[in-house]
Amino acid sequence: MSTALVSFDHVSKAFRTGFLMRSVAVVEDLCFDVGEGTICGLLGPNGAGKTTSLRLLVGLMRPDRGALRVLGREAGHPESRREMGFLPETPYFYDYLTARELLDFFGRLVGLAATQRRRRSEELLERLGIARAGDVPLRKYSKGMLQRLGLAQALLAEPRLLVLDEPMSGLDPVGRRLVRDIILAERARGTTVLFSSHILQDAELICSNVVILVAGKVRSVGALEQLLSRRVKHYELSLEGLPAGAPPEGLVEIAREGNQVLWRTRTLDEAESAIARARAAGGRVLSMTPVRDTLEDLFLEEVRGGAR
Repeated sequence: MSTALVSFDHVSKAFRTGFLMRSVAVVEDLCFDVGEGTICGLLGPNGAGKTTSLRLLVGLMRPDRGALRVLGREAGHPESRREMGFLPETPYFYDYLTARELLDFFGRLVGLAATQRRRRSEELLERLGIARAGDVPLRKYSKGMLQRLGLAQALLAEPRLLVLDEPMSGLDPVGRRLVRDIILAERARGTTVLFSSHILQDAELICSNVVILVAGKVRSVGALEQLLSRRVKHYELSLEGLPAGAPPEGLVEIAREGNQVLWRTRTLDEAESAIARARAAGGRVLSMTPVRDTLEDLFLEEVRGGAR
């Protein structure tokens, strides 16, 4: 098992709101770990508590109850942030600076030498596709360009833990693909990534683990492959050379091409029984594929369950 770099242990946070200043829980009793070397997606509908969870993690807020540890330290401790890169949901930068000036500024904050700052700045501007606009004032940047620059500053010090709040926000399909590739490349380098997102297709492509929040509570947590592997909807069998006549019991025809037929069956027992009967009748099994729920199916089920 991988070592946990982030650990939420019964973490709760509430805010006072309204005329009567009533206490409203934003996150309640959060319990989950983020293992070293993993990509963990923090998923949930609007108002689920994703941004609050990440702000607690980076020390911008303190929990009301529970313990939160990051990189072996209590969240908020300066040492817990030394090896962390953070991209907030809506990054704000000094708009009279250029991208190169901004990265130099952040490089000074994290203690990089001048030669390191220049080298890393140029590498990241090129990697994120904004090198040509490196000397343009940020007030002329689009939202997508600012998002790319925000990711560049998060990567500047080659962090051990990368925390990204909605990193795909404001990006076109090319930018989303670029950010996905960068996250995967960082994981290959050994970086642990925790990010929140509304874009479930992107999360399903790159996450090794997911945490689904609904109304401030954890509804589902674990390795994505394991969460989805248990959710088989049906099986698809591709058979060739079956004799004419009624299909084997339990099979429903989906498509036919020549003497090859694609069938569907509900359970694994039915699939195995159909394969045995097909072989006995002189047919040949080309493939058997379990059709599982997608991350979107799991997400919607948990959200509906949480609403109830």
